Amino acid sequence: MLITLITLLAAGIVKGAIGSGVPVIVVPILTMLYDVKLAIAVLVAPNLFSNALQVWQYRRHLLPLRFLAAFSLAGGLGIVLGTWGLVAFSAETLSLGVACAIVLYLIIKLARRQMALPFHIAQRMVIPVGLLAGMLQGAAGMSAPASVTFLNAMQLERRVYIGSISVFFVAITCVQIPALVSARILTVELFCFSVLALIVIVATMPLGARLGKQLPHRWFDNLIMLLLAGIAGKIFIDTLIAN
Repeated sequence: MLITLITLLAAGIVKGAIGSGVPVIVVPILTMLYDVKLAIAVLVAPNLFSNALQVWQYRRHLLPLRFLAAFSLAGGLGIVLGTWGLVAFSAETLSLGVACAIVLYLIIKLARRQMALPFHIAQRMVIPVGLLAGMLQGAAGMSAPASVTFLNAMQLERRVYIGSISVFFVAITCVQIPALVSARILTVELFCFSVLALIVIVATMPLGARLGKQLPHRWFDNLIMLLLAGIAGKIFIDTLIAN
């Protein structure tokens, strides 16, 4: 329980600092401690309300509506497909899926650090990337390998990035909640835990926002990448030992 609390506190700080990072931090750790389905269910309230707050805060600094609409609609369709996978596959397979998503995220982050994606090219990619991001969010609880790296590659100004990625997260979470309820994954008890997680994360976001203005974002990126590499390695090792 203490590890879970520390994880949520850290996720709130990172969220406030760089505008994303909650699923990337929380899902792997809760998957390691419990399972993927619980991790995804616990994050529905934080994903919805913390991102809605940031949409409001940065509402004047967003990518064009047409771009965000295409990104979000494709992500919603991906959520439906990903949630089907969440129901269909075993817990072990889903845990490996999370580990593979982490590895993919790390590879893309390293490969794209110096890459600039022009807006006219991003417009052509937005639907397939949104679909992939939604599928990853639905099945593994973290769309970051597609969504976050895609917008990061566009090298957006901080306020535009935070507002735009938050719009996407709000949209796909609005689809994910009824999908999880219909799949009987999101229960009343887990939703209550989700609200508690939201309170912890929102309480630490202002601290993260202050740190984000003072410290280079690469510091947060490097810490997250080290953490994720260790978690992915542990998941792979645990799976090998179990087999």
